[in-house]
Amino acid sequence: MFEGGELRLVLLHLIAQEPRHGYDLIRAIEGLSRGEYVPSPGVVYPTLTLLQDMGLVGEPDTDNQRKLFSITPQGQALLDENAKVVEALLQRLGAAAEMRERTDAAPVRRAMHNLKSVLFDTLSADADKKIVLEVAALIDEAAQKIERLRA
Repeated sequence: MFEGGELRLVLLHLIAQEPRHGYDLIRAIEGLSRGEYVPSPGVVYPTLTLLQDMGLVGEPDTDNQRKLFSITPQGQALLDENAKVVEALLQRLGAAAEMRERTDAAPVRRAMHNLKSVLFDTLSADADKKIVLEVAALIDEAAQKIERLRA
């Protein structure tokens, strides 16, 4: 989702809105993209450490042993200098969210989960070979019908 340095700007932007914990930042980005992009802790926490080492964020307090990051004047200056870049990054997250909404396949995921459950129940260790072949035929038939939807 982000190239070098872009995540830093998004994190600074979110921290400038209000002091935040690393987990809060991950959830905020997830919210901006409506779940389409969720940065991993393995990317966010080292970036926060880098921002802190650069003097762009500080830790005013700890809350329940979690670091609460706040923006420093240097961080705010960098954010101000890159306001257009930050706006474009936020638009990119918004576009990802819109794409997710247009292609939301929640009903399909639900149906696949139902199919998986039924298959596990039906195809137990003692399943008759005839039943296994009938299930395979039904799945093949469904696949063919789905394929024809695109034609």
